[in-house]
Amino acid sequence: SPPSEHAHWLAAGRASRRLVLVVVFVALLLDNMLLTVMVPIIPTFLYTTEYKGTNSTVAPVQTELAPSSLKTPPGLKALPFSSMFSFFDKTAVTVMSSTSAKDLANRTESSPLPQPPAINSPLPSSCLEGEEFLAKENVRVGLLFASKALVQLVVNPSVGLLTNRIGYHIPMFIGFIIMFISTIMFAFSGTYTLLFIAQALQGVGSSFSSVAGLGMLASVYTDDFERGNAMGIALGGLALGVLIGAPFGSVMYEFVGKSSPFLVLAFLALLDGALQLCILQPSKISPESTKGTPVFTLLRDPFILVAAGALCFSNMGVAMLEPTLPIWMMQTMCSPKWQLGMAFLPASISYLIGTNLFGILATKMGRWLCSLVGMVVVGISLLCVPLAKNIYGLIGPNAGLGFAIVGMVDSSMMPIMGYLVDLRHTSVYGNVYAIADVAFCMGFAIGPSTGGAIVRAIGFPWLMVIIGVINIAYAPLCWYLRNPPAKEEKIAILNQECPMQTKSYTAPKPLHDFPDVGDVEGENVE
Repeated sequence: SPPSEHAHWLAAGRASRRLVLVVVFVALLLDNMLLTVMVPIIPTFLYTTEYKGTNSTVAPVQTELAPSSLKTPPGLKALPFSSMFSFFDKTAVTVMSSTSAKDLANRTESSPLPQPPAINSPLPSSCLEGEEFLAKENVRVGLLFASKALVQLVVNPSVGLLTNRIGYHIPMFIGFIIMFISTIMFAFSGTYTLLFIAQALQGVGSSFSSVAGLGMLASVYTDDFERGNAMGIALGGLALGVLIGAPFGSVMYEFVGKSSPFLVLAFLALLDGALQLCILQPSKISPESTKGTPVFTLLRDPFILVAAGALCFSNMGVAMLEPTLPIWMMQTMCSPKWQLGMAFLPASISYLIGTNLFGILATKMGRWLCSLVGMVVVGISLLCVPLAKNIYGLIGPNAGLGFAIVGMVDSSMMPIMGYLVDLRHTSVYGNVYAIADVAFCMGFAIGPSTGGAIVRAIGFPWLMVIIGVINIAYAPLCWYLRNPPAKEEKIAILNQECPMQTKSYTAPKPLHDFPDVGDVEGENVE
């Protein structure tokens, strides 16, 4: 009978590891799409609502007007007669005053821009007036992006504990509900404060879905090779989210309107929620049978710290780029709205190729080597970003970034984290993926919040130099992950392997009553 067939299909679905992978994939995809959709929207949205609102005195330059009737934009001196390009009949006309922002924003990529005479400003051309506003905006946009990660940092450890208590299914569903609410908020927020609240709320939802999702995958895929592949695919969802987010956001914003991309995402989130209800049965409480290693014990393990550091610094590069690159493009390249997100397209395409390629390749060449090379490539790519003169100059560096960060570093480090816990602690993954997620969030919290301030103080190119050098300097530490010792091996081997880290192995006696079975490594170090 049809009902029994339906029930049979559901039962089969619940037993299927593939469908669990699909659910986690979609959850990570939506989370990261929501994060990156805003990258091109927020700077221009704030500029148009706040700056244009207060400075509506600027008249667009029209070619028919007599030079005397033109108003000079505030903050710029009236210039002597200078050649200005007309966008209608492709001829140069002589007008007074500097070019207005509106005209330049409408200028297509193809039309050449004559060099105006030097204004008292380091910019090659006066793309957008409101130089001071844009500088301040770097900081505010940075803080807005960082707010999600900061909230996620605070919430993560408690989600790790919660998954150990009640299993992964319920936290996963809670994550979906919060995510849906924040997406709807984004669609209808008109002020900085409301956007800030929606962003922070997204951090809470994101924390639930990513920790529970990755932990669930690690518990379903027990074989190390299979787990590596599954993590690779799930991180492909994260990659795809980062990939489509910015270009999708900028195109929808330019041609449909601000709330459109968010409403599309809200609809996709509903589909994921329905899938979770069918497959995961979020009412089911399934605590872990064994007691997981406490987070603080894991944090004292230097190998886990090295892996977490690699995740943090490589992602910090992209995190710094997201709020600052669109504003830098608005200032130096006079990019129209749709281009602000398209700049991230090469990063995202290479990100996808990298994830699928290195999920398999990393196991062959050694995950530690894969991430070491990845961090060097990240550093070099970041150093090349400020050399770009137009959007085409960003293709190379951004593609390198995408390829290296998720393709090489993330897809190697996530399985390494699971492997380290299997090797040196108890095989319960909620806490270690909470640490991995905290490392991500540290990158995405410190990156944008300090990035905006650094750009304001010493400029965008120097920001790229700083974070690029940090990545290259950190890379050699990945060598320690070559063959981490298992917990049965003697501390003496550890001392030869990594002499400076002996202190980290001294751990306090466990709090539980039954005798210690070795989940604390260093009882008798000293």
